[in-house]
Amino acid sequence: MEYKHFSHPHTLTLYKVEAGQQQYQCHGCQLPCQGSNIFACWSCNFFLHEHCGNANRYVKHPSHPEHPLVLLPSPTYCSSSYLCNGCGAPGSSFSYCCPMCEVDVHVHCAYLPPNVTHKAHEHEVFLSFKLPDFNGVPVHCKICAKELNSKHWYYFCEKPECGFRIHTFCATNEVKPGLYGDSQPDDQAQVQVQIPVSCSQPQPPTAEDVLAHLLRLQIIEAQIANASNQSSLMNSL
Repeated sequence: MEYKHFSHPHTLTLYKVEAGQQQYQCHGCQLPCQGSNIFACWSCNFFLHEHCGNANRYVKHPSHPEHPLVLLPSPTYCSSSYLCNGCGAPGSSFSYCCPMCEVDVHVHCAYLPPNVTHKAHEHEVFLSFKLPDFNGVPVHCKICAKELNSKHWYYFCEKPECGFRIHTFCATNEVKPGLYGDSQPDDQAQVQVQIPVSCSQPQPPTAEDVLAHLLRLQIIEAQIANASNQSSLMNSL
């Protein structure tokens, strides 16, 4: 099976990675491709998990309801990297981005399941996008014991008496990635807290509006870089 992906100039082929074979790294999420189908360009050593290759070009994600998040093959920042708003870890490849609000999310974070079961807890835990304020008292992950960052997503047990809260990675490190369904109702249980509105418009822009805005930003960045290069050249004469 051949496949054309917008992030790579060559045709990709679908390949099954067998157990014990050479380990490949996905260029989309930078995670190992183990025991799964991959899209491969063997001449370039370019590989994508099947779920990364099939990821939607944009999603309406409940963590950022104001605008669609657009799938980008690489960061648009001068540092060529970003910090994921979901888990806080850096990224340098695929991301779901809102250029208007500078929101960036790893592909695998964008597709985190809304609820999971974990062997460390008897009840189901649910994804939440903002940690409540516990009067300045730090909250620690029940799995790794490290502090939860109030700016990042986490999983929690709905039962108040449990107080069970864990990092997204700790909750899902054994969960097979899936695809987020845009058709889910807005009042589904995973939206447990009200998300602060960092930007709003009377009519939410479409994905095409976001892409057009992103293109304008890229043109402006290129113009700034070109002007800076010309200035450096003049100073060196």
